[in-house]
Amino acid sequence: MITRRLAAALLAACGLAPVGQAVAQTAAQSAAQATNYPTKTVRMVIGFSPGGPSDILARLIGGKMSERLGQPFVFDNRPGAGGNVAGEIVAKSPPDGYTIMIANNAILAANATLYPKMTFNPAKDLVPVTWVASQPNILVVHPDVPARSVQELVTFLRSRPGKVNYASSGSGAAAHLAAELFKSMTKTDMVHIPFKGAAPAITDVLAGRSQLIFATALSVKAYIDANRLRPLAVTTLERMDTMPNLPTVAESGVPGFEASTWHGMVAVNNTPRAVLVKLNSEVNAVLKDPQVNKFLVAQGAIVRGGSAEQFAAHIKAEIPKWARVIKESGAKAD
Repeated sequence: MITRRLAAALLAACGLAPVGQAVAQTAAQSAAQATNYPTKTVRMVIGFSPGGPSDILARLIGGKMSERLGQPFVFDNRPGAGGNVAGEIVAKSPPDGYTIMIANNAILAANATLYPKMTFNPAKDLVPVTWVASQPNILVVHPDVPARSVQELVTFLRSRPGKVNYASSGSGAAAHLAAELFKSMTKTDMVHIPFKGAAPAITDVLAGRSQLIFATALSVKAYIDANRLRPLAVTTLERMDTMPNLPTVAESGVPGFEASTWHGMVAVNNTPRAVLVKLNSEVNAVLKDPQVNKFLVAQGAIVRGGSAEQFAAHIKAEIPKWARVIKESGAKAD
């Protein structure tokens, strides 16, 4: 019989530590690695094309974190399937904190209902780090659309059932679900033109190929200021501080309408807790940076931050909400 003492002697003869000691050493090494994190380049995966809100937030926060932590942050745009392509990449990456993502409500809350077959489970495979920001969507139309209010748009749409295009940043994205909710509540019919991100979708509206879009303030405010897009209403229940004269959709004849976009940082499940704590601390510090905060607020974003637990609770509450919107509106993944 091999006793514990004999086993220890055999391991020592081979230059190995006893099992209990090896486990302790491994735990100590993991803790040390987490404390020193990051010691190499961090990859931030982005689920949509460059120029959209996910991309803007990722590069803004990642750039500041790189300055603070002294390691490069590289940005990897992997658009497709409403953000699921990027979500899968992160979900199947090593749990070491070197592959992270700024995810939105499509990836973390809506896609599980919209896509019947997914290659990863956001609720189980991804772990919240912190809530970054919420953004109202703004209903904007191409200047050639003869509507200057929500009710005028409804009249316009009803006179052309199935002949007006609306663009979105992808199936399952807030822009898609907001438009489907609008269609359902106003009894109108539009054609969905999905893209792999907000930037190409907005470009389509700017060119007049699609007539309207529900887009985040962060991605369309510059075009509104330049009179290249006409805003009709904001999708939150309250008006925006930065655009106080813009009414809400709810007060414009569609009572109860509400649809906003939110983003937060996530990592793969089983990432060391010390790494998650450090990431949370760094993101919160970046969000408190006066320049970052001023920029986000000026673009109409609501800066969030907070604990991982608070973000997890928000995600949990949003899943049934968007599931209900998808089922009631009949939204489909295009």
